[in-house]
Order: sequence, then structure tokens, then C-alpha cells
Amino acid sequence: MSDLETFREETRSWLEANCPAEMREPVRDEEDIYWGGRRATFKSDAQKAWFEACVAKGYTVPAWPKEYGGAGLSPAEAKVLRQEMTRIKARIPLSSFGIWMLGPALLHFGTEEQKKHFLSQIARGEIRWCQGYSEPGSGSDLVSLQTFGEDKGDHWVVNGQKVWTSYADQADWIFCLVRTDKENKYKGITFMLFDTASEGCSTKPIKLISGSSPFCETFMEDVKVPKSYGEGIPAYVGEINRGWDVAKYLLGHEREMISGADGGNTGTVGSAMSRHASKAGDELDPVLRAELAMFDVDALAYGAMGEKFLDEIKVGKAHPAQPNMMKYAGTELNKRRHELMMTAGGSRSLEWDSEETSGGKPSRGWLRTKANSIEGGTSEVMLNVISKRILDLPGS
Repeated sequence: MSDLETFREETRSWLEANCPAEMREPVRDEEDIYWGGRRATFKSDAQKAWFEACVAKGYTVPAWPKEYGGAGLSPAEAKVLRQEMTRIKARIPLSSFGIWMLGPALLHFGTEEQKKHFLSQIARGEIRWCQGYSEPGSGSDLVSLQTFGEDKGDHWVVNGQKVWTSYADQADWIFCLVRTDKENKYKGITFMLFDTASEGCSTKPIKLISGSSPFCETFMEDVKVPKSYGEGIPAYVGEINRGWDVAKYLLGHEREMISGADGGNTGTVGSAMSRHASKAGDELDPVLRAELAMFDVDALAYGAMGEKFLDEIKVGKAHPAQPNMMKYAGTELNKRRHELMMTAGGSRSLEWDSEETSGGKPSRGWLRTKANSIEGGTSEVMLNVISKRILDLPGS
């Protein structure tokens, strides 16, 4: 038996022993997802037990080094763990922008002391982060951002506004792009880290058409950001005025997260809907059945593409524009998935409040997907990047 096969057997046994049955059920609402942070509470004993078991094992961030709270798994082992968790439909023990976005940036650009300080707290779910990128006048043209940090020697005084800062009203800290040099567009931005409880920092939720408010506006009025949180722990990632390099690197991970690079948010739906209709004694329209089958084929192809890209990353052959491909394909596929689910559900899917639809979950979820092709870079911008950097097409 190979080492990887042994690891798979051990992983399977560990999951069976440590993942409660409740944590293998589909996510029904926001409270089923544990985000961590200093104000976090567990919905159930099962959620708490699953989280604590994964923290102890390093499985909240399995591929991170052990000294930063991870399990130190190789890429092949991390893939096996994902497969085995998917097999038993195990929930993610900890959802975190710190894991998906800030963590990779710190691993790449951070100082050793900075990594040990922040990454271990992220792995243990002790800090909940939000992202301060977009501004009212700087979305796709992010480098035009105007939030400014005035240098006061040992600290900056930051003034400005961010928008679409997801879950900022529930976050503890923010990783924020701040202009620190008004004379240089690209080399005048610093990637700062600071506490959202800082005096002068406030948030305001933005209500969406789905009825929820995951997005916020974030305001900074004379927020004092120290340049260091201790020896070797700067309050910025990378170099001062070179935050755009960090921002671009992080965007790649954000786009993979939004797209669901492992196919997780675009899973097959056709066979499941057909089985559900059969049990209910219904019969799906033949044209709809064909569309569902076509979707399932595309979803499986998307998952295969994601696995291919992950394998290329392992051997250093990944193209820098691949996250843009995944982001475009994944978000458009997810929108298509919800469109099909709405069609299959008929008029009942449009219902907004009843217990039968869990408070309008189908329609609210469908409306939420409209933001997928905007957040993290619009589909149009992704296509421009793909055309220029992969297809080498000339610009206009």
C-alpha cells in the first residue's frame, strides 16, 4: 500500500470518528456556517465539536505549515482530505476570508513574525476578517482608489470609504488598500491591517434585492493605524507603497474562492432534480431534462478543469490568468445552476416567505447569484484579461 493510500485510510477513519452526523447535513442557513471571530457563537454542540477537532488536527488550514496552525499536508494529501470530506458531505469547519484570501498573501509576502502572529489566529478562528478594496468610485478600476493614509511617523491617519465590504459589520479586522503616495498611481498603495473597532472606523450594511445584507459600506474618519504591532509584526503586508503587488496576488485567491475552484458551488443538479421529481410523482419537461443534463456535463468539466489547474500549480506550470478563467466560468455556471433550479421549481420557486420554501430560499439564492459575476471582478473584466493574457488578442 502506498503512503497516499495509507493516508486516505487514516483520514477516512479520522473523519468517521470526528465528524458528527449533524455536520454532514446540507447547510440550511447562515448559522450553519461557522466564521469564527471574537463575537462568534456556536449553533450547536456538534458544530463546536467538529470545529475543535479540526483545529486540533490542523484541518481548518490543512495545507498550511504546522507552525502556523495547519497540518502541513502535501498538495496530494490535501486533495485526498478534500475528496474524503466531500465523500461524507462534511461541512467546512471554518469559513474565513483570512483563510481564503489574506492567509495566502501573508504566506507569500509576510515576515516570519507576522505569519506566526496572524496565521495561527486565523487557523484557530480567533479573528474574522473583511476586505477593504472597492470604493464608490473605484470598482473595476481599483487602482484609482482614494482612501488615503497620512504618514505621521509611527502611524498613519486613514480617511476614506470602502464599499461592498462583505460582512464588515461582523468582522474584527480589515485588510485594506490605502493610498500612501498620491503622486504614484501603482506604487503609492499600502496593504494595511487594522482592527475595525478602531476609533473612527464604522460600517453600514447594504440591503440587497435578496433581502439580506452581507455587503457593507465601511467609513474611516481619522483612523489611527500604527505601523507596527510589535517587533517584526508590521501593520502592513509587503512593502509600504507596494501594496498593489499584494492586492493582485490576493485577487487571484479571491477569484478562486468566488468561483469555487473545486466545483463545490456548481455541483451537478440534473440527476438530483430528476430523482426528487420521480419521488414526488412529477415528470420534468423533456427540454428541461436535457438542459439539466447539459449543465451536469459542464459542471463535471468545470470540476475537472479546477483539478487540472490545481495540479499545474503544484508543479509550477500554472498560468497567472487561470484564476480569471475559473472565476468567469464558475460564477456564470453558478448563475445558470440557480436559473435551472428556479425553472424546475415553477411558480413555487418565486415564493418569498413561506415555511415550505424555507423563507424563499430558492428565490433569494437565485437573486444572490447575480452578484457573483460582479464581485471580485466583473465577468466582462475577466474576459478582457483572458483575451489579452491567454489568447494574446490585441486590445482596442
